[in-house]
Amino acid sequence: MADVRIEALDGDRYLVQIPDDDGPVTILVRASPAAIALLAPDGTPAARVVEAGVEYLVARQRADDLPPQLDTEDVAAAYEGFEGELRQRLHGDDTRPA
Repeated sequence: MADVRIEALDGDRYLVQIPDDDGPVTILVRASPAAIALLAPDGTPAARVVEAGVEYLVARQRADDLPPQLDTEDVAAAYEGFEGELRQRLHGDDTRPA
């Protein structure tokens, strides 16, 4: 997704800014080490996993309709197929951890 800015904050939190017609949409995303390990067991950087998760969400709804805070684990639980599509966005396949 072009021009999405992700800033790592303390711990497992990321500040995400998504361009929008009315100005950037800012979202605080929590991505726990456990969620990152589940979604990207190959060592993909957490910021890239967060970016792919935001891309997934914005493909389904407007950025300004997203809540101001998100937890990657909650998104995975709420959307059937999130894990597989996220892996496709990251790697072009739907591999699952062994």
